[in-house]
Amino acid sequence: MLDAILWFFQNVGLAFYNFGYALTHPGLWLDWSNKEAIMRFVYYGGSVELFFVVFTAFLVITAFGMWKTGFMWGVVRVLEGFANTVGRFFAWAGLIMVIQQIIIIFIQRIFARPDIVFGFGIPLEFDISWYAEELKLYNALVVTLCCTYTFVQGGHVRVDLVYSAVGHRAKRVIDMAGSLLFMMPMAVLTWMYGWYFMWRHLIVPKPSASDGLDRLLLKSRALRWNVETIGFSPNGFNGYFLFKILLVAFAGMVFLHAVAFFYRSYLEWREGVGSVNKYLDKDSLGEGEEAFEGTH
Repeated sequence: MLDAILWFFQNVGLAFYNFGYALTHPGLWLDWSNKEAIMRFVYYGGSVELFFVVFTAFLVITAFGMWKTGFMWGVVRVLEGFANTVGRFFAWAGLIMVIQQIIIIFIQRIFARPDIVFGFGIPLEFDISWYAEELKLYNALVVTLCCTYTFVQGGHVRVDLVYSAVGHRAKRVIDMAGSLLFMMPMAVLTWMYGWYFMWRHLIVPKPSASDGLDRLLLKSRALRWNVETIGFSPNGFNGYFLFKILLVAFAGMVFLHAVAFFYRSYLEWREGVGSVNKYLDKDSLGEGEEAFEGTH
């Protein structure tokens, strides 16, 4: 037990050094013309070192924010603004998905063409099945990159057994516990799984979560890019590596919003009922919104 406690505080202390060293030596992990730099990036992206850098940063920002609540509100506004901006932009993928499906139906049923060609000179030509399978990508963009936006807007379904029956301060305690015990751990586990899952479909030799830095640096001698381009059908969509990237992006955004949600819940608990939805940038349906929401 004592060894575990010592290990924990040792890693928290080393987080400051590791963060500073990474900032002052970017070439060691960002110079991707060097194969060893790529492997360092792969290793540290799913490492204990990165976890403690993020964890320590969270502790420092939280402590400072509890002292200066204006700073914490600023963090909340930035993180919620990021979620809203990304979500509002990629929500258009849903419209693109519908339009493309309509085009596919017209090309197949009316013009009886097996492919769709775009462009002049050197055209972009893919089989109909490629475009049909690509629709999954638009759906994935909406699911992964609009998730935190929907959370900010209060659009997720809440299974409420206790929440509505308790007071304001109890609700904020439940929200803080939920962000710390459920959102953050889920995001970390998804990141750890998704990070190596992504890189195993981008490079060879395939990295593993069990590989240490020394072993990955040895593997870097034979490293080459091997981006996944295999589809489910011969002429189908061949960019499935993009789904792995979206999984990592989803985990990162959920973690960031878990931080924002914890901070908002804490501030609303501290400042009282009058601070509920303070600075919240929530979309409006326009005139008659209240009547529409009342039917749901």
